[in-house]
Amino acid sequence: MELLKSKTYENLKKAYIAECSARTRYEFVEYGQRAAGYEGLARITDRIAYQEFNHARMLYTYIEDATKGVIDNEKISVSLPFRQKWDIVENLKFTAEDEEDEAKFYQKAVKTAREEGFSEIAALFEMIRKVELKHKKIFLYLYEKVKSKKLFNSDKEKEWICLSCGHSIKATTAPEKCPLCMAKRETFLIALPKDLATC
Repeated sequence: MELLKSKTYENLKKAYIAECSARTRYEFVEYGQRAAGYEGLARITDRIAYQEFNHARMLYTYIEDATKGVIDNEKISVSLPFRQKWDIVENLKFTAEDEEDEAKFYQKAVKTAREEGFSEIAALFEMIRKVELKHKKIFLYLYEKVKSKKLFNSDKEKEWICLSCGHSIKATTAPEKCPLCMAKRETFLIALPKDLATC
């Protein structure tokens, strides 16, 4: 089957648009976090936005290959979420939901690509799906921590690094202010659990 005439090609286009949209939405979320002073939180969201960019980049290469490098205007019909607001806590929940939706899309796209004989694209879709599920877990973890006001607390002693000046402190709780540069607590790096540490 020719890729250009396949459902897999349509899924490549939809996935590309969805990844571009996710990147921009997450940059809005990151902007709000940074504006509220949550530099450590914003860095994680910014890293995930960059990962979404790279998903789009990889999808684009397959679209470009299918069109032999001559991409014309393409008609694409997709539904995209417009849930994000300017609320830091709610946005973390919404981004987790977005990632769940993307993972469900990729699960179907993998099946279609395999059925149509595009095993390489199926593998790409599957790898992206797994990353989206990890993103979902990261956003849910951060949502629970921010919602419960425990973002800067840990069950055991850990290193808290001020992103403003680089000063580090070992403690179970980040200080209210950095003792070196006086930056607020929200400036400290957020250390994710090892199983979520992709950022």
